[in-house]
Amino acid sequence: MFPWNMFPFSKDMKDVMKNMKPDQIEGYVKDLMSKMMPGEMRGMMNPQEMFSGFQSPVSPQQSTTGILTSAAFETHDFVFVRIPIKNNEWLKQLRIYHTSNQLIVEHIPQAEDKHTITLPAIVKKKGASANFKDGILEVKIPKNVDMQFSQVDVTEIM
Repeated sequence: MFPWNMFPFSKDMKDVMKNMKPDQIEGYVKDLMSKMMPGEMRGMMNPQEMFSGFQSPVSPQQSTTGILTSAAFETHDFVFVRIPIKNNEWLKQLRIYHTSNQLIVEHIPQAEDKHTITLPAIVKKKGASANFKDGILEVKIPKNVDMQFSQVDVTEIM
């Protein structure tokens, strides 16, 4: 239900609006709308602000966990995680594991370090591979398409 009682309309509002200049009316309406709209919708008043909260669908999800920086993104068939490796000695000591929705990287940069990267999609248990080239470790994991639906019955309680 829209809160109509919150609008500052009164019987003499017509006279007040007649005496206002166009730029004053615009400022008044913007102020009124900013008070009425929830915080998530305030960017809609200015198109530049509206799109500032969105990421470009092409840019990968960036996450920084401690010192380890990574980029996780998905294609139609795979989930990729790219991790810059600063020291080639890290490749000898690092361990990589994954669950259905997380990638765990252990032992870099220090032996006791553990980093968890949330994957953008559910992945399969088998078929993952990792390649190192030009200072970037790329982990490629096949996506899992889970089309199993379970119906939930709704009962009416009287």
